[in-house]
Amino acid sequence: MNETANIPVSRVEWKGAVRIIRSAFPPIDLFEDIADPADWPLLISAEQKTNPRIMATIGNLDLVPVDRRVGGNGASDLMAPFTHVSTDRPSRFTDGSYGVLYLGYRFETALFETIHHHARFMARTKEAPGWTSQFREIVMAVDAHLHDLRSAAAIPAPMLDPDSYAVSQALAAKLRGAESDGIVYPSIRHHGGECVALFYPDCASNPLQGRHLDYHWDGTRVDLVRDGGTGAVFRVVDLPASQT
Repeated sequence: MNETANIPVSRVEWKGAVRIIRSAFPPIDLFEDIADPADWPLLISAEQKTNPRIMATIGNLDLVPVDRRVGGNGASDLMAPFTHVSTDRPSRFTDGSYGVLYLGYRFETALFETIHHHARFMARTKEAPGWTSQFREIVMAVDAHLHDLRSAAAIPAPMLDPDSYAVSQALAAKLRGAESDGIVYPSIRHHGGECVALFYPDCASNPLQGRHLDYHWDGTRVDLVRDGGTGAVFRVVDLPASQT
């Protein structure tokens, strides 16, 4: 029996979806400056003759089908998650061999998702308490037909396991192989929140720079978030145990 057959597909139209990324990642000039992706292969070929390190900046462009590439203003925020991948960096819906663009329906959802992953990294590397990495908010629109895990009936029990990605990665690989555009699902880190995992960059559009953020690590958890623009500091309230 095909376990994906019972998963409904819904059109998801979000005008203000949010992604929060490390500020250390600069825009990729090729994606930003050259609006027509059809011109990229020739430009890359020419650039490589004088700058062999160009591919380290652009990543693996072959991972994105030609007809699904996007270019122009803000395109780095759409393309980079798909061209810079590694099996050393798996996530809920990929083993790291292909890219996924994760977005929260609203700011708070994206915030709690990134806080969780940042805290795991800080704990694993035994970082000292203090203000740590800077992040930036990217706001964009989503318009895609996505496999919908928001209904309890559509979710196999281990699909949204907070500690294991094994089942969700296997399902995502099957869906992507069947030309799915991605998945919409309830946030595991923010109670009541919703997220999307997009398999292609053209499922989102119009990325705009939002807030700059700083996270404070107290040695155990991220306890404070600072708005880099206003200087306002907000305390992070613990989520219910079932959501951590």
